[in-house]
Amino acid sequence: MMSLFGYSQKDWFGFERYRADNERIITSKDYPEVVFMGNSITDNWDYYHPEFFNDHHFCGRGIGGQTSAQMLVRFTADVINLHPKAVVIMAGTNDIAHNDYYVAPEHVVDNIIAMCDLAKVHGIIPLICSIPPCSQFPWRKEIQDPGQSIVDINTILKDYAEANGIVYIDFHAAFTDEHLGLPKTLSDDGCHPNPDCYYTMEEMVLEALKKK
Repeated sequence: MMSLFGYSQKDWFGFERYRADNERIITSKDYPEVVFMGNSITDNWDYYHPEFFNDHHFCGRGIGGQTSAQMLVRFTADVINLHPKAVVIMAGTNDIAHNDYYVAPEHVVDNIIAMCDLAKVHGIIPLICSIPPCSQFPWRKEIQDPGQSIVDINTILKDYAEANGIVYIDFHAAFTDEHLGLPKTLSDDGCHPNPDCYYTMEEMVLEALKKK
């Protein structure tokens, strides 16, 4: 990506990741039923189980390492412009891990609420996923007690969802272990779901979509 001054700049917001596929969808008007907006957990989901997305005409828009602010900025390009009926939003892990910068918990919630508001304005039904459990970030081991921070943000997200009639998908309650992380049977690193874990997540999402 070239700047006005002729040198390369990092595509920090991730606009280029799905640009070509977005153009294909828009040109063909083959709009997905549901877009999944997220970070590496969503990105891996599409990678491990492409048949889940293909069979249901869903669209994965996860980018590894992204924070809620980055997702918010690309929300128009990767969700609204694709005209889905619903969007499944899962964000917050990388904010708590302080990827690139520190974000106060209330701003993480604000970013997710802003995505919900954008969706609703454009006639798209938002569903909020809890931040999945994680007791330690393998790439940011210096972050202390992320498990409790995740619980605190999830509590606010759940209350917001219930107060505003938004379906809340509680992966955290379904999977957390005694250390507030993902158990070894469901994750190789205690943070990212393994392929088998996604099967249960898929059942939960499909059930949640019936409620929308």
